[in-house]
Amino acid sequence: MISYVTYKIIHYLGIFTAVTAVAAYAVLATGGSPLQRDAWTKKLAAAHGIGLFLVLLGGFGMLARLGVSHGGLPTWIWIKLAIWVLLGGVLTLAKRRPETAGWVLFIAPFLAAAAGTVALLKPGL
Repeated sequence: MISYVTYKIIHYLGIFTAVTAVAAYAVLATGGSPLQRDAWTKKLAAAHGIGLFLVLLGGFGMLARLGVSHGGLPTWIWIKLAIWVLLGGVLTLAKRRPETAGWVLFIAPFLAAAAGTVALLKPGL
């Protein structure tokens, strides 16, 4: 049986991986040769996806250890899920509109911090 602390570490690892991948992808989208971009875009997209998966795995693992029902999730969990959907979409934004890369680089850590704030304050509980 995996402990609450282990799930929390997995969750944090996912957060750091996803935000780092978004930051690197945003920087890559702004320049570099096409060969450099092609070599890194798939790796960074994979790291981003793995990071988001680890966030969900760790988050829902912690909820299971806390005994939160999956049928009736509290409002704060839905808010966090919405924030992580946004974080998932910013990679596509940087890819399709490289001129937004600076904004993406700036907003990704704030989205992660907002999700952390929601977890601490648990609004709607």
